[in-house]
Amino acid sequence: MTDSPDNPDRCDCGAAAGPLGVCVDYYHAILAEEQGDPRMYRWHAPVVCAYLLQHPSRGHEKYLDSQFRMLQLYVDQGLDALLRVAAHQVARNKHGVRSGYDMAPLAGYAPLPPDGPPAGFGAAFSGLPCRDGSFVADGHPAYGRRMEAIAAATVESWKAVRT
Repeated sequence: MTDSPDNPDRCDCGAAAGPLGVCVDYYHAILAEEQGDPRMYRWHAPVVCAYLLQHPSRGHEKYLDSQFRMLQLYVDQGLDALLRVAAHQVARNKHGVRSGYDMAPLAGYAPLPPDGPPAGFGAAFSGLPCRDGSFVADGHPAYGRRMEAIAAATVESWKAVRT
């Protein structure tokens, strides 16, 4: 249940465990539920970016900077803007003509601070409500607002580690 060897009731991101366990338990449950709900899947990119930035040891270091920039874009411009950038990346790489990530749409956003990760976050996955086995039991707009809160807390905490 725990990600933190020092405290079994806390996640390695500093969050307290919730009814489903620590953040990784929530993350896996969200990914599973997304597969059967196309409306919920719209938030897949911010979910992945926020989770990996809150738990960078579970991600790949070379991708964290672009994930941080994508999360900033999401917080700044919203889900539709993030989905447009994601669609651009897919279209760009679809035919194998270009490889790698096009950072141009994210160039205006701050790079990942080298002095992280933060000690904690104002909102974490283990704090998400899951009713009747669903994260969207109270509707997709409410779920979206919760994802926005997690994304904003993630960006805010990372920006605060700047020296």
